[in-house]
Amino acid sequence: MNEDVWLLVVVFVVWAVLALGYAFVPMFNMPAYAGVWGWGAAIFLALAVLIALATRGRPRHPKS
Repeated sequence: MNEDVWLLVVVFVVWAVLALGYAFVPMFNMPAYAGVWGWGAAIFLALAVLIALATRGRPRHPKS
């Protein structure tokens, strides 16, 4: 996989952790934001999967 996919996976993980934090930490008291961060995480995961599928099987060209 290329670096773009890994970057999107890292962003997905961060957004998913934030969604879980907003959902389960009572101190935040903002359950509606869990949905916002959760949908954002889902979008980044979908983008990572689509890019991984689009670049699958293509040879990588080294930078020169």
